[in-house]
Amino acid sequence: MSYRFLLDLALILLSTKVLGLLTKSFRMPQVVGALLAGLILGPAVLGVLEETSFITQVSEIGVIVLMFTAGLETDVKELKRSGGASFIIALLGVIIPLGGGFLLAYCFNGEVVSDASASVFLQNIFIGVILTATSVSITVETLKEMGKLNTRAGNAILGAAIIDDVLGIIALTLVTSMADTSVNIGIVLLQILGFFVFAAIGGVAFYFLFNKLQKHYNKDMRRFVILAFVFCLLLSYCAERFFGVADITGAFIAGLAVSNTQRTTYIASRFETVSYVLLSPVFFASIGLKVELPNMTPSIILFSVLLVVVAILTKIIGCGLGAKLCRYTNAECAQIGMGMVSRGEVALIVASKGAAVGLMSSVFFGPVVITVVLTTIIAPILLKLVFRSKKNSSDDGEQEQPTSKLVERVNELHEYGQQDQETTYPLGD
Repeated sequence: MSYRFLLDLALILLSTKVLGLLTKSFRMPQVVGALLAGLILGPAVLGVLEETSFITQVSEIGVIVLMFTAGLETDVKELKRSGGASFIIALLGVIIPLGGGFLLAYCFNGEVVSDASASVFLQNIFIGVILTATSVSITVETLKEMGKLNTRAGNAILGAAIIDDVLGIIALTLVTSMADTSVNIGIVLLQILGFFVFAAIGGVAFYFLFNKLQKHYNKDMRRFVILAFVFCLLLSYCAERFFGVADITGAFIAGLAVSNTQRTTYIASRFETVSYVLLSPVFFASIGLKVELPNMTPSIILFSVLLVVVAILTKIIGCGLGAKLCRYTNAECAQIGMGMVSRGEVALIVASKGAAVGLMSSVFFGPVVITVVLTTIIAPILLKLVFRSKKNSSDDGEQEQPTSKLVERVNELHEYGQQDQETTYPLGD
């Protein structure tokens, strides 16, 4: 048995924390440092670390926990109020990047040698499909770090990102079905619908069961942390395995189901600890470890630069325009647009699926990787810029938690922290 994974973990945790503190000293989100740590230590720069199955699996748990805690901290009432707006934001955030990516690929696809089996038209469309992807996990971590997750803009971003994920699956399925006759769009749509019905029923059932158990076993809350995590993992598994929906969507919905219970803050604090110590650093570093930059011609380098520009502008314009149509303030429109910029690992997954069915030439994979890296690093910086003004946070309609509620939550944590110290637990409980 090799114990190399212990050294890998030590290097990841140390480098992400050091670079996180370094980026914080420049008034940038610490998540940027964690991303840079993976990029520097990975194959793209130093080659000290490489992505292993262990790192991949731990990082997957990391993003699941991240989205679960985001669901825990989400104001469900505000999320419901922004539901219609989130759909419009997500819709325009898919249509405009899709069109922008198609036009850019149309201008360049004739200048490079294509080794993809699909038609040039489908290849061009697929570049647009890649740009529709959104990696909300980067945004969630940045907003949590700034204390802006539970705001009007934060809730709109979360809602739009979930819908964006579904629309992205539909767009990907439509294009792949044209290149692969074994893909049936009707079945995919039924699976997506079936998942949300299944998640709604499961979430409501778990909510009532959880509250009932709390009344009978309220002296020890630690077992409820485990119960909540089990529900999160099961819903994440079912989402991917049976419905073809991203596991993070299942994790977020699981968090929403637990968010209205009596001890949400206590449970969230426990997940925050394990996420901060291990899971989040590994997840963000793993994104950088995925990056391997191939040799590229001058034409492809130009395409890469333009693809990054198009990727950033189309999301900002599309989602910002959608927010404006829904009567968000100018500041909130900018915040929502910036929050949807990051492509992260989602775009890489989409690109690899397209390459598998001949929808993307291998020469385009380099530009996609560059776009993923730069949008992932730029997104937290842009969010920091649009949220940094005190005037924005006070004038754009964001509703921070009242002081009385904050005090109540602090007291709640203190109360149950004491119970943890005072209560003894039998072996195997």
